[in-house]
Amino acid sequence: MINPSANGWIEKFFNTYYSLNSSYSSNEQAFYCRTRATGFIYGHVIFLDVSEKLSTKDWTSEEISKVALLNTLHGIYQLTKKNDSSSDFISCALNFYNEMHPKGFSFFQKILPTESKATQLEKIIDSRVQTNDNIISKNFSHIITNALLFIDVLAFHHFLLHKELTKGYIQKLEETIVGIVAISLKIKSKKTQYDDLLIKLFEISIRYTKFSEIKITDINAIDFSFLKTSFEKFYLLDLASMAIWSDGKMETAEFDFLNALGKTFQIEKPFILDSLNEIDDFIQQNKASIPYFNYSNPIKHFYDQASQNVITLITRNKKRLQKELLESKDLVKLLALSTTRDLDKEEKKKVKKQLLDICKTVPSLTIFLLPGGSLLLPLLIKFIPHLFSSAFNANLD
Repeated sequence: MINPSANGWIEKFFNTYYSLNSSYSSNEQAFYCRTRATGFIYGHVIFLDVSEKLSTKDWTSEEISKVALLNTLHGIYQLTKKNDSSSDFISCALNFYNEMHPKGFSFFQKILPTESKATQLEKIIDSRVQTNDNIISKNFSHIITNALLFIDVLAFHHFLLHKELTKGYIQKLEETIVGIVAISLKIKSKKTQYDDLLIKLFEISIRYTKFSEIKITDINAIDFSFLKTSFEKFYLLDLASMAIWSDGKMETAEFDFLNALGKTFQIEKPFILDSLNEIDDFIQQNKASIPYFNYSNPIKHFYDQASQNVITLITRNKKRLQKELLESKDLVKLLALSTTRDLDKEEKKKVKKQLLDICKTVPSLTIFLLPGGSLLLPLLIKFIPHLFSSAFNANLD
């Protein structure tokens, strides 16, 4: 088992689980279809395509996306370079991200020269998956996971083919994606609540382009000349299918648009139909777990996301937290009392102080010490009784 939020997870991943089984022996379409099946293309990973079964139980969506991004980057490296060396891949990936974001860029300031290459890559991947600056805005997001992480994979593939990252490549790619999605939404005869959510999802995912600044209304107005690989074209077609599917219906104009896009990309019709079937099957099977389709209102969404994060933290640190709580008898007594009556101002202040002291001793719980983290303390208090209900019952007695 690995913990993608702790140092050393990349080395453990390659030592224990490795990457795709001989992915470089497959052709580009086969590799892309395998990646799409995991949900990575759609921004919602449901499993990891690795040689040894890897359970993601109790992982956050960000942690799953981090491992999925690493695995897909490594897979594209194997496919392109015909080299399955993890150390060579890590060095190459670092060179790529250094070129994408030259020295002095924000998340490179966090990297220390004495750190191993694997540790440096861990920090970069963590920054690529993050879409928000703090715990509050993160939990208010419509979807925490970056929906366009495959852009990193396309840019890495471009880097491997050309031995450099052509200036403006990523921005052109984002502008093309935004243009295609905008047209896909425009040709709908009936708009739904999901259309606005889809736009917001792309807005928090793109990094170099302003969605509102793209005013493309016709496919002929988009410059596709810089697209050279089948990966790029497959991805753009799938994003168009994703945008069109958001209302669960396929109109004649929408199907004609996909066919026109496929013709422009010289993609055969069976793949276009496969793209539509894949997105339909994926959403039908996983709709209940995709935040995009279950967004209600910001307050409820914040509570649901925050609750899940707190449960994950408690589960991972159950034994350590139990030990620390049992050593703080006054705190346990106050928490037990809070289940039968409201604590007064001084009691609440004491609970908060002692809980934060405990959070300092458990590394994974330092999230509660961050700005805004104290707002999650009531959730922590709510789930603590489940750790050792007998102790609380004894106190109540």
